[in-house]
Amino acid sequence: MALIVIGPEKLPRVARTLGSLMGKAQRYISDVKAEVNRTMDLDELKKMKETMEGAARDVESSVQTSALDFEKQWNDTTAELSTEPTHTPWEPPPPEYKHPGKKFRLKQAAVPQWYKSRAGVRTKTLSGAARVARYRPTRLG
Repeated sequence: MALIVIGPEKLPRVARTLGSLMGKAQRYISDVKAEVNRTMDLDELKKMKETMEGAARDVESSVQTSALDFEKQWNDTTAELSTEPTHTPWEPPPPEYKHPGKKFRLKQAAVPQWYKSRAGVRTKTLSGAARVARYRPTRLG
């Protein structure tokens, strides 16, 4: 029907125009929907914020009342203690320092040196070249 009314020459241009107008309308509708969703989310967040603030106020007031009760009990208890005679039981003086008699800086070997020399234990390390020179078999000429 549009082909007959508009004509074949103008139909592609009219179709493009209609398509772009429909796209703009759809984008406008989606933007409006997104804005409505954002305001709904914002309202929910405001309600949640108000409930959290109310809960925080309740907790703060309960902590303050319990702190006042504790302070009152503390003052009563300390007042009772201060009226009682205070005496400290006799404590013996701390023991005097006694040196252990050890020489901490002197290194003491686990195995005595005389035992090592008698058993043939090497006490000094040899380099590879010195070990080869020492244990190389002698040539019989």
